[in-house]
Amino acid sequence: MRRTLFMLSALLLTATACTTTNPGTPSPEGNGTSTQPSSGVHSGVPGPGVPKVSSPIDVTQFKKAPCDALDASQVEKLLGAGVSGKTDLQAPAGPSCAWDSPDVSQAGVTVIFTDADQLGLTSVYNARGKQYQFFQPMPAIDNFPVVAYGVSDERTTRGRCAVALGVSDTQTVDIHVAQSESNIGKNDPCEAAHGVATQVLDNLRGVK
Repeated sequence: MRRTLFMLSALLLTATACTTTNPGTPSPEGNGTSTQPSSGVHSGVPGPGVPKVSSPIDVTQFKKAPCDALDASQVEKLLGAGVSGKTDLQAPAGPSCAWDSPDVSQAGVTVIFTDADQLGLTSVYNARGKQYQFFQPMPAIDNFPVVAYGVSDERTTRGRCAVALGVSDTQTVDIHVAQSESNIGKNDPCEAAHGVATQVLDNLRGVK
């Protein structure tokens, strides 16, 4: 993998555990839980300026079991031992799994298999400067495009970031990261989210 789990753990957690005060799952009022703010059909994707996904991945099975996006060892290295994923197949943005550390304040990861529309990254790009005032394309992962987005930029204020990973022209997998309170402002949560996206992509493709 391009980023070691140790590096990701350092971005999310601190060496000293804190008392949990806030859930790690990003809230709709923050970065938002959906990358599809407007409805539409899948014609005309990708839109102008939106990177094309040349080798699409079928994530149908993962939508039925979203917690399979990360395995137990990956979660432990990211958030510590004893963290179990919470599945929500009826989440507004699409089937999701949330992992929240019980020992470290705020730290958590959520993976969402978006199904609000069939526009993929085009929907995220269409919301740039509108619903999403924070918009930052990130390096592609093995030619799969990635963009960080949010209603506002919460990287240094709340230690949160969401990235959308394009797995086809009509489908994104969104990764939301919340850092521990002690790490806010010290490391870029979007870099952490990008690293988690790398692991998720490998799992979607069955790469170990």
